[in-house]
Amino acid sequence: MINKRVIWLFGLSGAGKTTLSRLLAEKLEQLGRSVVLLDGDELRAGLNADLGFSNEDRAENIRRASHIADLLVKQNIVCIGSFITPMDAHRQLVSGIVGEELLLVYLDCPASECERRDVKGLYRKARERRIPDFTGVSASFELPDARVLSIDTRHHTPEESAAILWCKLTE
Repeated sequence: MINKRVIWLFGLSGAGKTTLSRLLAEKLEQLGRSVVLLDGDELRAGLNADLGFSNEDRAENIRRASHIADLLVKQNIVCIGSFITPMDAHRQLVSGIVGEELLLVYLDCPASECERRDVKGLYRKARERRIPDFTGVSASFELPDARVLSIDTRHHTPEESAAILWCKLTE
């Protein structure tokens, strides 16, 4: 049915990672699959509450989440991760831990559009320097190479984005 069991959605805050992960999980659950969503914000509120946003802490956040995803896959559970994952080294870390079960999906959306969508006011706080190391404002984001599935969430609705991702998963 699906050719990968860890779907790692990454991109700027506001690019649509959580929305797309929920749509995909709903479809998979309707087909009888067990699914767990790993969301960066939720993990940072609990398991990874001890981590900040330095490059080292971001890497540790990704390392921990990748190991959880790998454990879930071994139990035949589909894992959908929603993490900014700003550096290529972070994406290589995920790949090294998860291996062949991984599909990296870049949600391509410019910072200006993400900021327009920002219901939490994070971009405003980052521009006011109340949030340090905010990706897309004061911290960098390395674009992925062409081998990574890229979905333009500025020009595709969440449902269209989910359809693009589903086609890739079932090819």
